[in-house]
Amino acid sequence: MKYLDEYRQRSSIHKLAAQVNDTVTRPWTIMEVCGGQTHAIVKYGLQQLLPAQLQLVHGPGCPVCVTSLEIIDKAIAIAARPEVVFCSFGDMLRVPGSNGDLQSAKAAGADVRAVYSPLHAVRLAEENPDREVVFFAIGFETTAPANAMAAFLARRKRLRNFSLLVSHFLVPPAIESIGSAADSRVQGFLAAGHVCAVMGYEEYLPLASKFRFPIVVTGFEPLDILEGILMCVRQLEQGKHEVQNQYARAVVRSGNMPARSMLEQVFEVATQDWRGVGSIGNSGLQLRSEFAEFDALKKFRPVIAVPETDSGCISGQIMLGHNKPSDCPHFGRECRPEHPLGAPMVSTEGACAAYHRYSRQVSTNEH
Repeated sequence: MKYLDEYRQRSSIHKLAAQVNDTVTRPWTIMEVCGGQTHAIVKYGLQQLLPAQLQLVHGPGCPVCVTSLEIIDKAIAIAARPEVVFCSFGDMLRVPGSNGDLQSAKAAGADVRAVYSPLHAVRLAEENPDREVVFFAIGFETTAPANAMAAFLARRKRLRNFSLLVSHFLVPPAIESIGSAADSRVQGFLAAGHVCAVMGYEEYLPLASKFRFPIVVTGFEPLDILEGILMCVRQLEQGKHEVQNQYARAVVRSGNMPARSMLEQVFEVATQDWRGVGSIGNSGLQLRSEFAEFDALKKFRPVIAVPETDSGCISGQIMLGHNKPSDCPHFGRECRPEHPLGAPMVSTEGACAAYHRYSRQVSTNEH
């Protein structure tokens, strides 16, 4: 725990927070893109340590939260097929679709299994040649290389009974979309350290220049986040708009080249639909034509009704930085972890789930 505890020391946290307070001279709004960072901010009460002039807003950085209603409905339809073993990370099982979720499909008899790795699903396909094994390949650039490896191995092993239901997202186009919005209130960004550990941060350079906002690659512990905030605030106060790397212990400018190579062999960039946000061009990944046989949508061609989207969830407004979870009239009432109206209340990285879990630490006058 030594190398974890040193990033959570109370005295160091308060010292850094004091530096932020001493630096801020005017109102600023900073968005942390990653749901893991949101979770840490709320858990450790970091907003309450900062000056009222400085507001942290929560971006679309939770892959569970932004996976579209349509793809959830298609996942449920595929999972319901008797020949299918449907594999997914556990936090996807309770994400609500138009009518139910994967957990309820499992209760109704579907063979839905929570796994910890796509390679586990590949192994299941090897062990069950008479079944169709489908892995729900979701996530940002962080999980994409492992999912690419699963398809790569399936092709090498000639596993015709394995496929991926792909719902991958790319962070830089989301930042560009937020920066382009006329009503955006975001003036600086904390970029997700684990995404940049894979992809590097060269893609952020033109965004910082185009929109004239600072972007700081940031880790996930309290000291990481406060240092990232301090670096961002210093730039804002000085009128700078550069990309800086707070998370140098894990991130280099070019990223992880072997991981990037595997990703690029298997996937290509495509338009993606972000739940609560809408369609963003070139913001997702799809399987290349060479791997089309492992595309679950092409293999099963699920037919679904037009998704019903009016659940009362304001996740889109939260993920664009316009509102916080406590602004939602359903938060903690009709919408709770045991009965979520939207994905941000389901995922461990969802802003609403974090606010609900650590509600005693969220100030009632945070605005």
